[in-house]
Amino acid sequence: MKAAQQLRNLLRNVEPGNITKALLTSVRLKYYTILILTLVILAGYQVKSQNNTGYKKNNSDSGFDLVDKSGIIRKPSEYRDRYEALGVFSVADLNGDVEMHYTYAPPGAAEYYRKNGKFADGTVLVKEVFGSDHGQLTTGDAHWASGTKVWFIMIKDSKGRYSGNPLWGDGWGWALYKSDAPDKQIATDYKKDCLGCHIPAQKTDWVYVQGYPVLASK
Repeated sequence: MKAAQQLRNLLRNVEPGNITKALLTSVRLKYYTILILTLVILAGYQVKSQNNTGYKKNNSDSGFDLVDKSGIIRKPSEYRDRYEALGVFSVADLNGDVEMHYTYAPPGAAEYYRKNGKFADGTVLVKEVFGSDHGQLTTGDAHWASGTKVWFIMIKDSKGRYSGNPLWGDGWGWALYKSDAPDKQIATDYKKDCLGCHIPAQKTDWVYVQGYPVLASK
């Protein structure tokens, strides 16, 4: 009985207008809270979407960060971990020896190509050429990569930044490294040391894109 009397006294002291204001304040607070949370979620989604729409030029994977003042291209470190695999060619010579040509590119390069039909300015391509071993497995005569022979590095240069430099031309920078000196760039003239093998791919910007399925539309 005492508690009920205290509740009645409390209600007498509360004005109806104050109750209405309190309720309105509570509703507005919930509305603004929901609105803010919605805007935060949408903003996060938009940032993520923008980060995934194309090639990231202004990051540590920009090809021109690998070029010194004389135009020499440095072989990127940890490309197997940081880059995406574009595809593999299996190449047999006249003696039947098979090489495996693995090609890598920075994250976003393949997506940019799919959307634009070309490589973005600054794209890095790393082709690592392996020898191979083979044997009879349950699936047949199998070949697998064994021992790196050379690395070929290309950087897309749409603006002709290094005009007159013998390691740059036809829209690309070119470099060659061998396994016996993996940190020494040995090409001296891209037309003599590199371009000859790419002539059949001239119509596709000197790159054998038919061997890279990730460049095709999904």
